[in-house]
Amino acid sequence: MELGIRERIMLLGILPQEGKVITLKIVKQLRDDLGFSEDEIKDNEMVEADGSVKWLENGYLKEVPVGEKATDVIADAFKKLDGDGKMQIQFLDVYDKFVKS
Repeated sequence: MELGIRERIMLLGILPQEGKVITLKIVKQLRDDLGFSEDEIKDNEMVEADGSVKWLENGYLKEVPVGEKATDVIADAFKKLDGDGKMQIQFLDVYDKFVKS
């Protein structure tokens, strides 16, 4: 699945920190796949400042392998945020990619 920098950062922020072993193995792989290489950081002029990340808005997309189980983990994370009343408006576009209405 092609994902932009903003989408990848959002997904990294919502993935569960605890759960069953099999789920955490999927989360670990997702974190590795969603993460940024040194070249990506340099090429997209990514910098961390004041608790946020800024980057060059150049439309950069990365093909991230997201299987069926990983999709379920992401969808469950979004559903939990929604159920807890903690969804944020900036999540909606990414939410729509993973949660089927």
